[in-house]
Amino acid sequence: MSEVKISAEPRTEFGKGGARRTRRAGLVPAVLYGHGEAPQHIALPAREFAAAIRHGGMNQVFTIDIAGNSGATLALPKAIQRDPIKDTYEHIDLLIVKRGEKVQVDIPVTLVGEAAKNTLIVHESNTVAVVAEALHLPAELELPIAGLEAGTQLTAGDVKLPKGVELAVEADTVLAIINAAQSVQTAEEDAADAEAAEAAAAAE
Repeated sequence: MSEVKISAEPRTEFGKGGARRTRRAGLVPAVLYGHGEAPQHIALPAREFAAAIRHGGMNQVFTIDIAGNSGATLALPKAIQRDPIKDTYEHIDLLIVKRGEKVQVDIPVTLVGEAAKNTLIVHESNTVAVVAEALHLPAELELPIAGLEAGTQLTAGDVKLPKGVELAVEADTVLAIINAAQSVQTAEEDAADAEAAEAAAAAE
């Protein structure tokens, strides 16, 4: 994954009022920390940050050029707070990383192919934790399911890992299960019947 260069401004206003003023100016409040350095409170351009995240996902590496600082800092988003109604970024935690350093991150898993007919896939997890160099993180990982029959369990060990990427979880960690479509439907009907029975008992 390539780096995205982004400019930042030092942030001197704190609290809810300061954060609101920062966001009204088209910036996102953020804190940059890690590697034993004192946390730096900064503000990032909201549009540029949002565009980078849409393209590269949560594991996008940023080269942050802070006004008044000499040199740039490499960082990964560690936590992002969003407004679910406005779909805007409220605050960002950024973790400082170094070239060649390995980090642990959660990578999205994409199912590739189609399972056998009359099956349904139950997702246990849409991501898998891996360890890889900070500047060579995959945007996504593939999990082949073509032709797999009902009763098959797909685990972290089945994920195709690029060179230099290692699992950070046990290989037998279940990511998805392929069930027979009829059995899934029956289970859903049984659950609905159980809920109806509980509701009737409570009303008595």
